[in-house]
Amino acid sequence: MESGLISVDRWRKGSQGYFLTHMHSDHTRGLSGGWSQGPLYCSRITASLFPSRFPGFDLSLLRVVPLYSWTSLSLRSPSSGSTVVLHFMAIDAHHCPGSMMFLFRGDFGCFLYTGDFRWDADASDEARTILVEAIQEFPVDILYLDNTYCNPIYSFPSRQVAAQLVADIIASHPSHDVIIAVDSLGKEELLLHVSRILNVKIWVWPERLRTMHLLGFEDIFTTDTSLTRVRAVPRYSFSIQTLEGLNTMCPTIGIMPSGLPWVKRPFKGDDKLSGSFLTASMKNETISAQKELEAAAVHKFHDYMYSVHYSDHSCYEEIGEFIKLVKPKSMKGIVVSSSSYVDPLYYFGRICGANQPPQVLLMRPDIADEFQAVRIKSYSATDKTRVLEKEKRWKRDSHSSLKRNKKRARIQVKCAKILEVD
Repeated sequence: MESGLISVDRWRKGSQGYFLTHMHSDHTRGLSGGWSQGPLYCSRITASLFPSRFPGFDLSLLRVVPLYSWTSLSLRSPSSGSTVVLHFMAIDAHHCPGSMMFLFRGDFGCFLYTGDFRWDADASDEARTILVEAIQEFPVDILYLDNTYCNPIYSFPSRQVAAQLVADIIASHPSHDVIIAVDSLGKEELLLHVSRILNVKIWVWPERLRTMHLLGFEDIFTTDTSLTRVRAVPRYSFSIQTLEGLNTMCPTIGIMPSGLPWVKRPFKGDDKLSGSFLTASMKNETISAQKELEAAAVHKFHDYMYSVHYSDHSCYEEIGEFIKLVKPKSMKGIVVSSSSYVDPLYYFGRICGANQPPQVLLMRPDIADEFQAVRIKSYSATDKTRVLEKEKRWKRDSHSSLKRNKKRARIQVKCAKILEVD
């Protein structure tokens, strides 16, 4: 697609149409109350959040996009001045309220941009059916993929199962207050499940309560701490120090629902990987394996703290199933800001028929380019033969088993800064 036509989750000047997949802050950097670059396409739920998230925003710029129907947009080619007709469809991304994938097609081909998404067993049959029908008629040339957990060490239960695990932890501590770490948007289904199963209200902070009301949840949530022992707190305020302080006043446990393991301190040197890293790669192909997966989804990091693998992003196996469903000719990962970036072509390029040099597969593109430049400059002509022999051995070794891939992936994550991106 020609530059200067549209932008997805990018807000700089120079595009004729802007598309927002969902209202998480890492996708709205550059948006503000005074932003006015052009029409902005989003879901109805996302549009309803603009007045509170971006006071003063010109709401006339918003274009509400319905799910599962084609919309056409006439644009002007920046290079030729001719008319470019863009057709697009929004598909539920099952990430957070209002999140959408965008399927674009035109003379330029067909692109699918997932944004952040969770394509698990709970994803609606409607989304699957309509997506399959659409790409049968218009095969996907490039898949822009949420590769947050594109790594075989990550294997999660469904969110429904994980939500029940959270409820079970709370029920097993009847005399404790409970704090659950959440973001300003997302994991509403988890909180609703806890409220329904345990018949309790959930405390949230005032800004979060306003969001809940906008989403239509008015009776379950409260800002009155005297009405409940279960509180949903901002993720940034969740720490062992906070829990230790709370326990001086009242027995309290904390629960971190996240795809990433939550650690007390950064990894150092040859520290052993935590239990959740070592067990997260279990398969769930049998009933017994599913039970093991559920057991591995809960980890106690501290006397007061639990981590549960409740994720709003697809895990490795779900990503693989989605790629097999879409069958793109090529794909690119949209998450490149983390030092644990993994190019999805590393594990799934064979589905696209892609072939990529093994020495750059586990690196961010910018790091890989820098590494290659330094490496080329670092040896003299007399060393060239020796280096080429090493490269040949590396390429032979690159055809390793999934087990070896997992080991390499664990080492990578161990050395990476842990970033929460749910």
